[in-house]
Amino acid sequence: MKLSFLPKKNTIPQEKKTDSVENIEEKSLADIIAPPSIETDFSNIRIGDTYFKTFFVTSYPRFVSANWLQPLIDFENELSIAFFIYPEQASDVLGSLQRKIAEMEATIASDAERGQVINPAVSAALEDALALQDSLAKGIERFFQFGLYITISADNLRELQDDTKKLTTTLASMLLSPKAATLQMEEGFKTTLPMGTDRIYLTRNMDTTSLASTFPFSSATLTQNKGILYGINQKNSSLIIFDRFSLENANEIIFGKSGSGKSYLLKLEILRSYMFGSDVIIIDPENEYQKVVETLHGEYVLFSQTSPVKINPFDLSGLYEEGENELGLKILSLRGLLKIALGTMTAAMDAVLDRALVQTYATKGITQDPETQTKEPPMMQDLYHVLSQMQEPDAKELVLRLEKFISGSLAGIFNQQSNFDITNKVTVFSLRDIEDELRPIAMHIILDFIWTKVRKSLKKRLLIVDEAWYLMRYEDSASFMFGIAKRARKYYLGLTTASQDVEDFLATEYGRAILSNSSIQILLKQSTSSIPEITHTFNLSGGERQLLLSAGVGEGLFFAGQSHVAIKVVSAPFEHAIITSNPEELLARKQGEQQGSPAMQPASTETAEIHQ
Repeated sequence: MKLSFLPKKNTIPQEKKTDSVENIEEKSLADIIAPPSIETDFSNIRIGDTYFKTFFVTSYPRFVSANWLQPLIDFENELSIAFFIYPEQASDVLGSLQRKIAEMEATIASDAERGQVINPAVSAALEDALALQDSLAKGIERFFQFGLYITISADNLRELQDDTKKLTTTLASMLLSPKAATLQMEEGFKTTLPMGTDRIYLTRNMDTTSLASTFPFSSATLTQNKGILYGINQKNSSLIIFDRFSLENANEIIFGKSGSGKSYLLKLEILRSYMFGSDVIIIDPENEYQKVVETLHGEYVLFSQTSPVKINPFDLSGLYEEGENELGLKILSLRGLLKIALGTMTAAMDAVLDRALVQTYATKGITQDPETQTKEPPMMQDLYHVLSQMQEPDAKELVLRLEKFISGSLAGIFNQQSNFDITNKVTVFSLRDIEDELRPIAMHIILDFIWTKVRKSLKKRLLIVDEAWYLMRYEDSASFMFGIAKRARKYYLGLTTASQDVEDFLATEYGRAILSNSSIQILLKQSTSSIPEITHTFNLSGGERQLLLSAGVGEGLFFAGQSHVAIKVVSAPFEHAIITSNPEELLARKQGEQQGSPAMQPASTETAEIHQ
């Protein structure tokens, strides 16, 4: 037997169905929000195109621990769960309990007299009843009636049947016995609505301690009440929302193989952080962030040998901080840069270079005195001239190595005064036109330039270094990166390092130190060659290891402090249109623009799939 109900209230005659304001106003609120149809069957109820089935729990395990309902809360499908708790008067309960105890004692005594084996279930029930009677009499416990109801939904009957089997299996593993609310599906559905009405009233006795173990709904969740959305918890579909600046430091690290959705996640974070007032600075080796910058009206700096934008690695911030030797720190940074640019040095060459750098600044009147550090800084050619005047053979060797950057094939990269300042809320330094062998040098120069500018003014900023493994291959640049990660919080800066080459990044102690100084760590899909290192570093379980090997695009693990969950990155259609780098979508969009049709949008109206 099936009963079908259709909304009839304030029905508008067919001939009057127009889009006029008058006819719209004739409808009541109930007409607007009412489903198109409701169909009640013996074993389910259909509302519109969705099927629902309600269960009530008839028996419970004898012993439960805290958070014993976690498997139910983490169930993979959407559930509506309702608890109903009815307090009972202690005097009434004690009277009923006394009669029940007398019955069980009589049963046991009768079996003993007849020489029959005592029913263990009766003995266990008597033991529990006596313990409860003692607790109630002393006021330690209170007594309640407890009802647990669960409604599951699906898009069709076949799916409903499959999900019902999964649910009953899950409940059975928790030693719970569910029963379908047969012939009471409508009442069951209404019971699990947020109306606070128990229309079935099938309850079980429960004391205070047992009842307390059902609260709170604790599960593997990582979220705050402020911040940006990183993604969805794959375990229970909760939102992963974090404000990285509220953690012990605002640093973040992302590992993922090529095509895992790493750049997609970074661009999504840039968009959402920008909307919350953060300035964003990006070092972009592969020209992946141009569309994002154009959308946010940011500044795109193409750093190359022929670029009009010049950066002088000898720049000083001109700020004095108590207990800090800025000139000494700058010389240390320059030594690291020149070791990358000029190659391996002996101890004697390193000493000569250090002395030459001090003399180079002295030629411009810059000393350890902070008042002199506001003067115009020297350039690379000034260092070249100082080394040329030194008589040591090691100095001559350094001159020969440095010559290609002054007057040779690589002249013009960093031998001019800086003519650029970071003033836009979004700034990208693109290294697309820099040869691979020069990228570590360029990234070091830009990173040092950014760090100098960051220290001049206190703002909420994100610094994103994509493909950071370029820097981590060299001990000096890795040391410089670690210095920024360690001191970033002091300047309201959040450093994000992203890399697809996990082995190179974690090969040095500095890489591991940067990892330990990052409050947020995200692991996306990994290759089989890098998974042993990842498993050891993050102490992953076998299931987590398999998750990273088989993860889809934009899926992985999200770590915040000591906790972590499985994450799926999701985006709104308008965000996806800005940040996608899927060639198929980009080509279709370009063809649509050429033909004068609107740009193609992702198929989903809620979240967009991630393609790289």
